[in-house]
Amino acid sequence: MNEETKITLRLPSDLHQWLTAQARSARRSLNSEIVYRLEVERDTAAADTESP
Repeated sequence: MNEETKITLRLPSDLHQWLTAQARSARRSLNSEIVYRLEVERDTAAADTESP
């Protein structure tokens, strides 16, 4: 990740709590957890579009 963009993100409080718990269990920051999950989803979506 060479370039970064800052954004403001509004999350429902229950989703925020869940993501925070997931980040803690994976020993990641909340930001890193969100980036990780988005990258996994992006890679999955890309693989789905490449499959016949």
